[in-house]
Amino acid sequence: MESTPLLRMEKIHKWFEEVHAVNDVDFEIHRGETVLLVGDNGAGKSTLIKIISGIHQPTSGKIYFEGKKVKINSVNQARKLGIETVYQERAIVGSISVARNVFLGREPQRSFGLAKIVDSKLMKEKSFEAVNKGLGLNISSMDQEARFCSGGEQQGIAIARAFLFKSKLVILDEPTNALSMAGVKQVQKFIKELGKKGIASIIITHSLSSMFPVSDRIVIFSRGSKILDKPKSEASLENVECLLLD
Repeated sequence: MESTPLLRMEKIHKWFEEVHAVNDVDFEIHRGETVLLVGDNGAGKSTLIKIISGIHQPTSGKIYFEGKKVKINSVNQARKLGIETVYQERAIVGSISVARNVFLGREPQRSFGLAKIVDSKLMKEKSFEAVNKGLGLNISSMDQEARFCSGGEQQGIAIARAFLFKSKLVILDEPTNALSMAGVKQVQKFIKELGKKGIASIIITHSLSSMFPVSDRIVIFSRGSKILDKPKSEASLENVECLLLD
């Protein structure tokens, strides 16, 4: 593992009026590493990833990306750095095509004089490459509405954005929620593929047992503070579950 983390956060605090949501947290992740971020509701983990993804700004603390000090003031700025976030509640839009979901607001355009239109052909070609070649899915038509795909396939469509837009860090919010066992196995496969391509992943989950096998490191939050940060080899599933129950 290279010595310089992809992302390093130092002494991060976040206050919401009287609520100290994140309390003096240090956090880092390296290229290709998969970090499992767990804790009860309100523990501070969601606030931390919203700071990384540009939705919230820290009250104090420092953030470094690829060794350079940065301020992540918006989602677009996070994306420019190479940070892609896949939220559980809006990973895909079921009523639009697979291709539109892969691009989702970043559709390629071509010019006709002064007018610009979406380059549908290029979008479908690039989506097919990311979804089927990049992640090994077998969705025959990029024109298919995403709601007709399985739960695992829908997560794959969202994760395919990371391949297409050359993300360096992907944040996955409850990626296996409400999925079948087959869907969970698909998502596990996708996360392994991200790691093989040098893309780091932060996974927030309440389904600890399903994501534990694909993680490299476990980080536990409680009441805004980090209470555990260990490689998976030093943190058994049983011990982590016991800490969460305390």
